[in-house]
Amino acid sequence: MAKASKNQAPSIQIGISDKDRAAIAEGLSRLLADTYTLYLTTHNFHWNVTGPMFNTLHTMFMEQYTELWNAVDPIAERIRSLGHVAPGSYADFGRLASVPDAPSTPPKALEMVRILVEGHEAVARTARNIFPIAEKAGDQPTADLLTQRLMVHEKTAWMLRALLEE
Repeated sequence: MAKASKNQAPSIQIGISDKDRAAIAEGLSRLLADTYTLYLTTHNFHWNVTGPMFNTLHTMFMEQYTELWNAVDPIAERIRSLGHVAPGSYADFGRLASVPDAPSTPPKALEMVRILVEGHEAVARTARNIFPIAEKAGDQPTADLLTQRLMVHEKTAWMLRALLEE
């Protein structure tokens, strides 16, 4: 193992190669961007929902954006644990996210629900795409984080889809 000088941080020796750590951090950066974008859209819809389902959706959206807000820090901290910088600007998130930005004009309530279903499904796909890299590298902490995120996004998408059934 290379010894670090007094002013230099030691190299990261956690049993995951530099190449694998970079690939996992890149995937997690996409997950962070998707999560933050979905958080912002959900919070926007919480503020702007109207109609007969106002109370139900206003409360549901608050629970969802709170969960998303609480998810961004563990994702960013995992990126940092792997030795990489976590993205944190709107420009970075716009470049990395697969989840589209919220519409400029708030849609009707059920269209908000449909948009959020698509957003949660997109985040689930992003998380699932990182799994093979994390598993191959033996990165159990990232795999655990991804499992937790998948459970939340798949369950939330299901609950939102249920509102759209006739």
